[in-house]
Amino acid sequence: MATTIALLQPFKGAVLTITADNGKECAYHKEVTEHLKCDVYFSCPYCSWQRGLNENTNELLRQYWPKSTGFKKVSQSAVQDVIVRLKIW
Repeated sequence: MATTIALLQPFKGAVLTITADNGKECAYHKEVTEHLKCDVYFSCPYCSWQRGLNENTNELLRQYWPKSTGFKKVSQSAVQDVIVRLKIW
């Protein structure tokens, strides 16, 4: 979650809610809520339609980084460049 907070911090004013999976990667959702001042909601298991924006955004991002990409090797500026290109924010 520290990475999520770091990546979303510059957009703090635009992040109003986050809809997350029920996976262990979201175990620290309270810290995200506290740092970003947004609400975190959880979808029902196997209900990807409840996360429509998330699924669509993932598909767009996979054009730049395949599923096997290790994001420790992707720079913050590379992520920001793609965000700007995709006009996500």
